[in-house]
Amino acid sequence: MLDFGLVLNGIAIGLAVAAPIGPVNLIVIRRTLRFGQLNGFLSGGGAAAGDALFATIAAFGITAAMDFVLRFETALQFVGGFFLLFLGLRTWFSRPHFSEAPPEVHTGAMAAVFMTTFVLTITNPATMLGFIAIFGGVAGLTDAGEDYGHAATLVLAVMAGSALWWAGLSGFVSLFRHRMNDDLLRIVNKVSGILIAIFGAVVLARVASSFLF
Repeated sequence: MLDFGLVLNGIAIGLAVAAPIGPVNLIVIRRTLRFGQLNGFLSGGGAAAGDALFATIAAFGITAAMDFVLRFETALQFVGGFFLLFLGLRTWFSRPHFSEAPPEVHTGAMAAVFMTTFVLTITNPATMLGFIAIFGGVAGLTDAGEDYGHAATLVLAVMAGSALWWAGLSGFVSLFRHRMNDDLLRIVNKVSGILIAIFGAVVLARVASSFLF
């Protein structure tokens, strides 16, 4: 029998993990303004998949995966930081052109954006540690010996909650799309590029400080 309390917990966790403003939120906002709501929503799909991966590791207590993430935590943060810097610079120097009519969603381009947000999510070990802490405190499903059916339900609910956030964010931002033009889009790109690069610099500074202190 479906545990609706567990489902609601999972959705709430997915929303809570996706909602804090970060690089993925900036990417979704920028792509929604430039390409439309569907494109923005699909851009968040990679983050939802990354959240689902970490939720799976936490819910099923996959020890080997946890050990891998914790062992290479610094390396993952290092890769993620440089990736954010690269993404920020690319966003800053891009020359977007605004079109009132949202373009068709091309599979290749969306796959690239999906992988971008997925990589940004999985190179943040703090996300997995957060899931472990939340699941242990709220759902009590961090051990492999628990009910696997309930664990699977929780993982799917978390992914649904994350997807719900991206749907809501892209839907809200799309309400302002009709006011966009090339000048405003360039400003959005510049601001997004700076903020994403700052996120990357903060991550790299944190990694550097771990070696110095």
